[in-house]
Amino acid sequence: MNYELKSLFAVFLLLSYTFGTACSSEKSDNKKEQSEVKVPFGDPFIMLYNGTYYAYGTLAENGIAVLTSTDLLYWKTPEGLTDGLALNKKDVWADRWFWAPEVYHVNGKFYMYYSADEHICVATGDSPTGPFKQDVQKPMIDGEKSIDNTLFIDDNGKPYLFFDRFNDGLNIWVAELQDNLIDLKLETMHPCIHVSQPWEEVWPRVNEGSFVIKHNGVYYMTYSANSYESPYYGIGFATATDIMGEWTKYENNPIYQNVGDLVGIGHSAMFTDKDGNLRIVFHAHHSKTQIHPRNMYISTVSFETEDGKEIMKIDPNYITPVLNN
Repeated sequence: MNYELKSLFAVFLLLSYTFGTACSSEKSDNKKEQSEVKVPFGDPFIMLYNGTYYAYGTLAENGIAVLTSTDLLYWKTPEGLTDGLALNKKDVWADRWFWAPEVYHVNGKFYMYYSADEHICVATGDSPTGPFKQDVQKPMIDGEKSIDNTLFIDDNGKPYLFFDRFNDGLNIWVAELQDNLIDLKLETMHPCIHVSQPWEEVWPRVNEGSFVIKHNGVYYMTYSANSYESPYYGIGFATATDIMGEWTKYENNPIYQNVGDLVGIGHSAMFTDKDGNLRIVFHAHHSKTQIHPRNMYISTVSFETEDGKEIMKIDPNYITPVLNN
């Protein structure tokens, strides 16, 4: 899963300081259009903190990049962050393949969950822009490849980590976390879902990029299937009433695949915006003929009742965020 990121980050920094204006398929803007440079984040994640949106994604060779926005449309490198990195490889374990970051603010501290050299890791910081560091530089699971770790804290305060393991292709597991949100309770590791539906079997055997929320007492897990290189990469969801129990995939998956002009849609995460709307951020291929650099998009999540059950829906009208400095 080499994302071929060499030199992209240098281009990203240059563009983020050079170009302005934006576009959106959700709403227009009165600003005069000068140039439109999409946000080149794979595996994107957005956190709202103190009125500012922070986006993190797969891009840099040397760590994890961060951008900020006040409106989800226009994004820039935070002031004073000359290298554009919230996490630098000098401060953590591993020196390559920094992927799929997620950042959470819990009890006054920021936690970044991410993959490095195909191992799940966590680093902490005092600011959403970092620097994120590991006091003990090591992966969360020694001696075993795993990626795409995501945090879920239940209503009772109990923390869980979902992640992908490299067995039977890529499949999604869960484990309880210690109260420090850093150490796994390895004895609780439990499988959730694996490739099991026809739409997921294009190539190769992949269920990855999970994200979990709780809605009306039911756990909803979004996930991606097929290779990220495939135009048929897409998003499905599964549900459970017991977070450590059986997960059931929605029979009409995928719920988001080849939407509009986008192909290679996947690796999503959800967040609540300033107006209280549930949003979803995801990446798609650069174009129908070019994978890289993958770009970040944002849509809205809703729940509709079908046959007495609530079904997760993603609005086909998506925002196209752009760089603006």
